[in-house]
Amino acid sequence: SGVYTPDEGDIYIGDHHFKKLTPIESIREGIQVIYQDFSLFPNLSVAENIALNEMVMADKKLVNWHEVQDLAKKGLDKIKVDFPLDALVGDLSTADRQLIAVAKAVLSDAKLIIMDEPTTALTRREVKALFDVIHDLNAQGVATIFVSHKLTEVSEIGHRTIIFRNGKKVCDRDAKELDIHTIEFQMTGRDIHASDIVYSEPKAVEVLFKVEDLNLERGFFDISFELYRNEVLGITGLLGSGRTELALALFGQMPADSGSIFLEGKEIKIKSIFDATSHGIGFVPEDRIKEGLFLPQTISDNIAVKVIDTLLTKLKFFDRKRKTSLANEWIEKLDVKTPTGELPASSLSGGNQQRLVLAKWLAFNPKVLILNGPTVGVDVGSKVAIHKLIRDLASEGMGIILMSDDIPELMQTCNRILLLRKGRIIEEFVREDTDEDELNKKLVADEVVNQGIRQG
Repeated sequence: SGVYTPDEGDIYIGDHHFKKLTPIESIREGIQVIYQDFSLFPNLSVAENIALNEMVMADKKLVNWHEVQDLAKKGLDKIKVDFPLDALVGDLSTADRQLIAVAKAVLSDAKLIIMDEPTTALTRREVKALFDVIHDLNAQGVATIFVSHKLTEVSEIGHRTIIFRNGKKVCDRDAKELDIHTIEFQMTGRDIHASDIVYSEPKAVEVLFKVEDLNLERGFFDISFELYRNEVLGITGLLGSGRTELALALFGQMPADSGSIFLEGKEIKIKSIFDATSHGIGFVPEDRIKEGLFLPQTISDNIAVKVIDTLLTKLKFFDRKRKTSLANEWIEKLDVKTPTGELPASSLSGGNQQRLVLAKWLAFNPKVLILNGPTVGVDVGSKVAIHKLIRDLASEGMGIILMSDDIPELMQTCNRILLLRKGRIIEEFVREDTDEDELNKKLVADEVVNQGIRQG
């Protein structure tokens, strides 16, 4: 893509040889990258976003709006989808924005499209729609590099699978030759066993956390459940089910309009994040970059941020030695891969950043920990380690609420699973009495076809 300059090596694109590329050279050679944030302008229209690169590359001094519309329609036609050209991109769903980014890429006569974690926030039906577009592009001669930690999707979409570990290519084989277990081994260098996770039985007679008739306008309705000590309670649902809104309400970030919350038998009020933390409730957000960490600050500072008051001396001076000791303790406990806690949090990989968010909250020692998509975008080795950590925390007495639409994750970590649909709890599943297929069928039962994507 030309974003980074290699120290050495060669790049071959067709008959052209390069030692390095600039982003403009990369685009001119037919390489387009769709990053996780899609690199779109939410305040511009569909047509403007799709046509922008072409207008810039053509060095247009004046904007011809008819030409913008024609270019946008050409890009959408290439991937066989249709959108209102004047719709604001910021008003579109994640799946729709993904397709706008693809249309923008193919309009520039892309020979190679690199997609970075393209399905992170998509439902299964939306993933299928994206895969159909990728197959159509392949048929038109456009190659795709599909970068993902979702191994089943990598196996499904890829003709060839390349695996990197610690910055080195360790595997390059026909996708049909690799099963999931082999991919996991190549990625981590060790056997991954979900069976290593130990399930503690919750103390059913001891209700740790209880919610009664919780409501949030345009979010969720009449939510009631109990969380037992030693339990991992899963809450799942599609995008728009109210899952994230419920997590934010329980943490005071989006306070509920009505209802009651009880902790250890006593009613508590959660109208702010301060209320939640003062009662011993922690929250690991889905977006660790925007909401979970202070990326420019050191790893040690991030771990200490929730317990600063405990790191003050009697004279109210900040004890840096205690901070370093605390940070090193949690870096070791959670196996955060870093040579020192004094590096910025931005220096860590995605999996280690997620461990750092967990370390921050575990240093706080919450009674209840709410996890919203705790393994989104992390590698398989880190994912299994996080699952094991969740179960270990529950066995030590913590109550954990796990918000996720990852069915294997829910089945591997949760004692019970609540299914949300359109803001209401519609069913409860006990792990021992449920299988993945049953839960999958229930989860997608009312999924709207293509979520507004009109296939041509």
